[in-house]
Parts: sequence; C-alpha cells; structure tokens
Amino acid sequence: MEGRTVKFSAILSVLGFGLAAVAPVAQAADYPSRAIEWVVPYPAGGGTDIVARTLSEKMAKSLGQPIVIANKPGAATAIGASYVARAAADGYVIGTGDTATLAANPFLYSTLAYDPAEDFASVGLMARFAMILVVNPSVPANTYEEFLAWAKDQKDGVPYGTPGTGSPHHLATELFKQRTGLPLVHVPYKGAAPAVQDVMGGQVPFMFVDSATGQQYIAAGRLRALAVASAERLDSLPETPTLIEMGLPAFEAYAWQGMVAPKGTPAAAVDTLGKALRAALEDADVLAKFKSMGLDATPSTPQEMADYAEAERQRWGEVIRAGGIKVE
Repeated sequence: MEGRTVKFSAILSVLGFGLAAVAPVAQAADYPSRAIEWVVPYPAGGGTDIVARTLSEKMAKSLGQPIVIANKPGAATAIGASYVARAAADGYVIGTGDTATLAANPFLYSTLAYDPAEDFASVGLMARFAMILVVNPSVPANTYEEFLAWAKDQKDGVPYGTPGTGSPHHLATELFKQRTGLPLVHVPYKGAAPAVQDVMGGQVPFMFVDSATGQQYIAAGRLRALAVASAERLDSLPETPTLIEMGLPAFEAYAWQGMVAPKGTPAAAVDTLGKALRAALEDADVLAKFKSMGLDATPSTPQEMADYAEAERQRWGEVIRAGGIKVE
C-alpha cells in the first residue's frame, strides 16, 4: 500500500510539472485575449498620435482585440516612456518610442526615469520622415551652394529655428553646423508650428523642417527647399538634392518612430505584435495615409529595430556631446 502511495504521488508530481510547463504555451497561444493599451508620449492630434491611431486600427483587426490609445505627453516623451517601462511585461502595454525616447534623451538629460537600452523590448520600426533644409524665400540663395556662400558672409551668425532643444530638427542642424563649420545660432521654439511660422515670416532665415510638416509650405512657395537629409532624393522633391550629393558624406537625419514593449515581454507576444505591425505597414490604406503625411513606412523585425536604435544612440550621442547640448 505504501509503495502504491509513493508511485501515485510521483505520477501526480510528473503531471503537475507537465501542466506547469504547458501553461505558458497555452497563454501564449491565447494572446491577445483582451484589449491592448498603446501609450503615445505626445498630445492627441499630432503626427505621432495619428500614426499610432492609423496603425492600431489595422492591427486590432488582425489581432482580434481592441487597441486603446493612451496619450501621456510631457518631459520630452519621458512620462510616457517611463509608464511603459514600468508596466507589466505581459504584452498588454505597448508604446511609441522615437528619436527622443530611444536615442537623444539619455544624453540630453542629467537624470532620466528610464533606460532606453535596458527597459524596453523592441517590436518593430514604424515610420520616419526626412529633414529638409529650407529657407525663407527672401534669403538670396536658390541653391545649396549659394546658401553656404551667403551664410559664411553673415558676420553675426545665422539664426535657425527648431521645435525645441534636443528635437530631431535641432540635432540635424547641430550636425550640419559641426560638419560645415557655419556660424549658426539656435533659436528654440515650443513646437514645430511656431518655428515654421517664423521662418515663413522672415523672423529667422532657415531651419531643418521634417517632411510631414514642411511639404505643404514648400509646395505653396512659402518655404524654399535647398537640400534633403535623406539617403536618396524624396519622391515629393525630385529636384532637390541630398546633402550627401552636396558633399556631406553619410549625412542622414530623420525623425523616426518604432513600437516598444516593457522589457521581459514574452517573445511570443512580441512576435505576434511584430507580425501584426508589419502587416499594417504594408496595408494600402496605411501607405496612402503615410504618403499624404510625408512619411515613409519602415517595417522591420524586432532585432532590426534594436540595432537601429542603438546605432542612432551612438550617432546622436556624439553630436550632443560635441555640441554641449543639455536640457534641464
């Protein structure tokens, strides 16, 4: 009798172990089984918010569960990023991570409530828009070469506008300053709209504007595009040369966005999210929406996003240190 009891206990033990081993597989197979929260670290209505809402609509259909957008703006995306970093790593909280969140912030701020390299699991890149060198039409420069010559003659320096210190627009112009040696003077604004308005109004002569914001004003003749900071010419500006063509090797500057989840999110959940994201980025409606916004879809694997973010951290970290840029 005692031997039977021992044997029966052993069988239960083995069965229990087996059930424990199967449980995570069953949970992964059921994912997602409820709504997913997508944290956007910017206010509702902006470009980043529109991208998230456009993609979430398509992803929700393929995942079979709703995706709820939660806008958590502030502190140069750090509020939203910190929320995602501290969330349960179960696949039900994801977030938008961009140039600021994942590449620039750790070098701009003396303290940061999250670690971009350690606190997130990359899901995939989403979109990017190139930076465009534009001038007010009154500036006596119709070409990039004429702009260089004019800028070098400005004894008091050349002011330029940006949406704020540490923004992709600012970093692109700082890189441009470092590569050309031009006497450029930073004039930060609170957002892209007032910066663009002052360039069009002539209060500042030039800026690097993102393609999503600038293309309508370039088409209307209110801004003059002299060069683009992309690897190839933009379809919307086929006559505008790249800065690489103009003699600045490897000069590329984009504002980019990707999807992240808390570190430790199950690989199966990340894979499921990544597949749904890539499918959404290949959808004809999404591509048409992105084109109207001046965006390029950039589907990728999680590893490709992680590698890209690390390369961007190294690249912009060097620019920020060389320029002595700090945000307090």
